[in-house]
Amino acid sequence: MPEIAEVETVRNTLKMRILNKKIVNVNIIYPNIIESDKDEFKKVLIGNEFVDILRKGKWLIFELHNHYLLSHLRMEGKYFIKDSSEEIVKHEHIIISFNDNTDLRYHDTRKFGRMKLIKKEDLASTKEIQKQGLEPMDKELTKEYLHEKFMGKRGPIKTTLLDQEIISGLGNIYADEVLFASNIHPLRDTSSITIHECQKIIDSSKKIIEKAIEMGGTTIKSYTSSLGVIGHYQDYLKVHKKEGQSCPICGTIIKRIKVGGRSTYYCEKCQK
Repeated sequence: MPEIAEVETVRNTLKMRILNKKIVNVNIIYPNIIESDKDEFKKVLIGNEFVDILRKGKWLIFELHNHYLLSHLRMEGKYFIKDSSEEIVKHEHIIISFNDNTDLRYHDTRKFGRMKLIKKEDLASTKEIQKQGLEPMDKELTKEYLHEKFMGKRGPIKTTLLDQEIISGLGNIYADEVLFASNIHPLRDTSSITIHECQKIIDSSKKIIEKAIEMGGTTIKSYTSSLGVIGHYQDYLKVHKKEGQSCPICGTIIKRIKVGGRSTYYCEKCQK
C-alpha cells in the first residue's frame, strides 16, 4: 500500500498538473468511496478548482476555495490523468473533469479508498486529521515524545510503528527498514524500547523517508504508483522483501515472520 513517501510523490506530481483548472463535471461511479453527501460533493466541486494539495500522514488534502477534499488511497488507490475522451475503464470510480478536456480519475481495485469533503474551518477538528501522530520530519518528534508514547504500551514494536496516532505515515515497508536501521527486533515489546533507541528510531525514520521521497517512493508488486511516476527506493531496501538473501551488514540470511498479520523482514543477528 502507499506510504508517506508514495503519497508525497502523488501530491507533488498532481500539484504540477491539476491546479487552478476549472472543474466542469464530477462522475461518481462507485458512491461508497465518498463519505460526504454525494449531491453536495458534486455541487461544491463543479465550477470550483484545486488551488493547492496538502498532505497529513497518508491523507491527501485537495484545497478548494472554501473546502478541503480529503482522500486516502488505502491499499491500492491511484490517481490517473487522462483525456476526457478516453474510455472509462474498470475500477475507475470517481471522475473529475476539467475545462481543458482532461480528467482526474480515481482508480481502486479493492474499493477501500475514501474521500471526504469538509469546510476549511473544520480541518483541524476533523477526526481523520486529529488522529494523525507526528511525522518523521516533524521537529516535535523527539525521543521524549516517543518514549512517553511507548511506556506501558504492550505488543511488538513493529505493530506500534504502524499506529498512525504515534508516528504518522509509516507503513509496512518503512517500518521494517526503520527497525533494521535501528538494530531493533520487530517482536521487541514496545514498553522495553529505551529512550536511546527512541532517538535511533527517529533518526532512521527521518533519513529513510527523506531518501524515499527523493527517489519517488517504492515501486513493488503490492503497490505500483500511477501518473507516470516509477519510484526507485526499492533499490535501497535493506530487508523488506529480502527473505532468503544475505544481510547487507553481517551476511546473515534475512528472515520473514508475521507480526500482527503483516509480513515482516529482519536480520536476527543485527536485530537481536
